[in-house]
Amino acid sequence: MPEAKQRIEVTLETLLESVQLAEDICLRIAEEAGFDEDDRFKIGMSVREGVINAVNYGNGKQREKKVHLTFELGPEKLEIHVLDQGIGFDLGAVPDPLADENLLRSSGRGIFLMRSFMDEFDVRRGGNGGAEVVMAKRYPHPRGEATP
Repeated sequence: MPEAKQRIEVTLETLLESVQLAEDICLRIAEEAGFDEDDRFKIGMSVREGVINAVNYGNGKQREKKVHLTFELGPEKLEIHVLDQGIGFDLGAVPDPLADENLLRSSGRGIFLMRSFMDEFDVRRGGNGGAEVVMAKRYPHPRGEATP
């Protein structure tokens, strides 16, 4: 892992094909940062869900809108931002996927998964509108420490 804080920014088209690209980039970054296979899966799935939500709900599949993905490799954690160009949403209004009436729904588990898989999770209003998902995973070992 590098010693100085690094920032990687990617702008994605509002296409479902962008989801796989985002996950591939994320998995490469997570591997270079020293995360094990289990954590890489969790981070990759979280980015995948965040980008799917940005494409489908935030940007409403409108191709002229973009999804901005930022990876910040800090001294203690990998922080990831997924920003769409939609109107934003109220996190408190998202239905609980574990409620009886939602158990058989085919969608609606993305936020639940991101919250479960990441050490930190929040949704903010983007600077120019839209929703910004901010999530982080702490490194398995302090930066610069050799892994066994």
